[in-house]
Amino acid sequence: MDEMEEELKCPVCGSFFREPIILPCSHNICLACARNILVQTPDAESPQSSRASGSGVSDYDYLDLDKMSLYSEADSGYGSYGGFVSAPTTPCQKSPNGVRVFPPTVPHPTQAQHHLLPHTGVLPPVPRNSCLTCPQCHRSLTLDDRGLRGFPKNRVLEGVVDRYQQSKAAALKCQLCEKSPREATVMCEQCDVFYCDPCRLRCHPPRGPLAKHRLVPPAQGRISRRASPRKISTCTEHELENLSMYCVQCKTPVCYQCLEDGKHSTHEVKALGAMWKLHKGQLSQALNVLSDRATEAKEFLVQLRNMVQHIQENGVEFEACLVAQCDALIEALNRRKAQLLSRVTKEHEHKLSVVRDQISHCTVKLRQTTGLMEYCLEVIKENDPSGFLQISDALIRRVHMTENQWGRGSLTPRMSSDFDLTLDSGPLLQTIHQLDFVQMKVPAAPILQLEECCTQTNSATLSWKQPPLSTIAVDGYILELDDGTGGQFREVYVGTEMICTVDGLHFNSTYKSRVKAFNSSGVGQYSKTLVMQTSEIAWFTFDSASAHPDIILSNDNLTVTCNSYDDRVVMGNTGFSRGVHYWEMTIDRYDNHPDPAFGIARADVMKDVMLGKDDKAWAMYVDNNRSWFMHNNSHTNRRYGECLQRDRCLNHVLNRDNIIGRRQSVTSLPVRPTDGGISKGATVGVLLDFSRGILLFLINDEQQGPVAFNTLEGMYYPAISLNRNVQVTLHSGLPIPDFYTPGESEAAGSVC
Repeated sequence: MDEMEEELKCPVCGSFFREPIILPCSHNICLACARNILVQTPDAESPQSSRASGSGVSDYDYLDLDKMSLYSEADSGYGSYGGFVSAPTTPCQKSPNGVRVFPPTVPHPTQAQHHLLPHTGVLPPVPRNSCLTCPQCHRSLTLDDRGLRGFPKNRVLEGVVDRYQQSKAAALKCQLCEKSPREATVMCEQCDVFYCDPCRLRCHPPRGPLAKHRLVPPAQGRISRRASPRKISTCTEHELENLSMYCVQCKTPVCYQCLEDGKHSTHEVKALGAMWKLHKGQLSQALNVLSDRATEAKEFLVQLRNMVQHIQENGVEFEACLVAQCDALIEALNRRKAQLLSRVTKEHEHKLSVVRDQISHCTVKLRQTTGLMEYCLEVIKENDPSGFLQISDALIRRVHMTENQWGRGSLTPRMSSDFDLTLDSGPLLQTIHQLDFVQMKVPAAPILQLEECCTQTNSATLSWKQPPLSTIAVDGYILELDDGTGGQFREVYVGTEMICTVDGLHFNSTYKSRVKAFNSSGVGQYSKTLVMQTSEIAWFTFDSASAHPDIILSNDNLTVTCNSYDDRVVMGNTGFSRGVHYWEMTIDRYDNHPDPAFGIARADVMKDVMLGKDDKAWAMYVDNNRSWFMHNNSHTNRRYGECLQRDRCLNHVLNRDNIIGRRQSVTSLPVRPTDGGISKGATVGVLLDFSRGILLFLINDEQQGPVAFNTLEGMYYPAISLNRNVQVTLHSGLPIPDFYTPGESEAAGSVC
């Protein structure tokens, strides 16, 4: 609480506030000090409409006054306040700016006597056209007919001062001892008097009416005094009326009569208690933020103090190395040694000077911040709503302003504790006179910028930067990733950029990444390792860049058709090589019984034939009745339907192919069809499981035959072939069907 003391002292007399009043600028001043610094302007310069203290000036006027009142002491109309008390002046004496200073009509008490004078609440009349200049912001305030009585008293501040002085006071003394008061031993709650033992026996015997009085220890009596309720606040304009409401526009408590016939009758008002709680909450929230800043500042001070020690240690170590190198050289190097030592010493002193200046500046700011926090906490303890609301806005603004002063950059060291210099002792004797410091250190470890690092589907974006205080040159960076299974790191990027996106990663995999910098001296340390998780489910679309020219894409590359009667191939824009993946395609249009093919393919698959005709694709092609598996122009892994005959299947295929004219040697293929065709609205599903290396197909949620293909390894892309009679819409990112358990060679409950 010692740091709060500056908040409790008058800016004029420098002593604790005594009967403080609140100026319209929200600053405080003792009532007697305000009387001492009253000034009067010439009659011709007096304003046409006098401003009442805090009652006739709007918030907008105050903002304008703030902009125009940033004057020096010479411009403010008064000099040192002590001069008003000690230096005699005449009633018409003028200051350089034409403002006349009115001295008190009675001899001024000393500062020590100032707070001992009786305060009757009656002030001498104030001279006409008197004004008051705030000693803190230099804003000039014109008094109205009420004079200093028009300024509200700051009862909250007065209560905080009383509590602070009581907490700092020595042991409580007896109030009835005549010469040297003894230490009090009890306090009577009814008499409100502290007694020592002799005075209690003499003046407060435990008999008669006094026997019913309650005697408590002095400390408890002090607490009960603090907790005693304060008198109800009254209106400054209507002294017989209690303050019961709060004017939102004027930001001041008002009474009932102010709302009836005063200037607040048309203003928005709210309940005093509700606004009291609201402002207390706002102040508490602001204090929480400021408290965090203060904690950071304390930690920052510790860091700075540690830097002083590190700078001293590093400086001593660097000087020792420099001396050792210079002593090992020939006599010619000794002439250069003094110059190099001088340079190191200057760098050493410069670093210490910068850090110490920052420590001093931060210490002052922290002390001011802590003092303001303690003062605000004491204000919050007050039970006087109107008194609190008189100062709450100003305190909230001060807290926000103080919090803003601890903004970005204020808690960052201005100087590095390292000496990034190394003596180059390799030159020949003829180059000794040109010997100088050069950078021979490898770069520091880069810092990953976590807020800019992210993953999207199977891509990862990483961003990094150099340490803020590093001055070592960097030629480039090396980014490394592991294989997603905890294996060895591998280089994925080498260059000068400080952001990189890595595509083609495995889905549902956890990758570790790190980066290091290099220059001509070598490679620096790695950054911290960043763990990144790729998307669990694969989202992809059709790839327009690699599709056949006859392919027509729409719906953000999710819907595909063709403008040719021949089969054309289009692939997905994402490849798979690990995990379990499932996607579906909905048949939007199906005319003239074509047979589109669905499956997977390598990147270099043929795009102008049916999918599965070459050795780069594994597919299922289907018509309105049956489906076939095909790879490298061969049908595999199919068996007859129980109700079909092989000849009927062959004839069906031959007849269809003779009509369309697209297959040359169907009779040589081991065709094995199975029931289950497609039509408009049908759904074809493809399930690719790399854990078993297998490929399955479904039509309308029913599996088609056994496992279509196995022993699949490498990178595969979703693919489809179709002609103009078919339109298909892709649905990716789907969960694995419930009937399938990854890792099994065949799905349980498969349907042919």
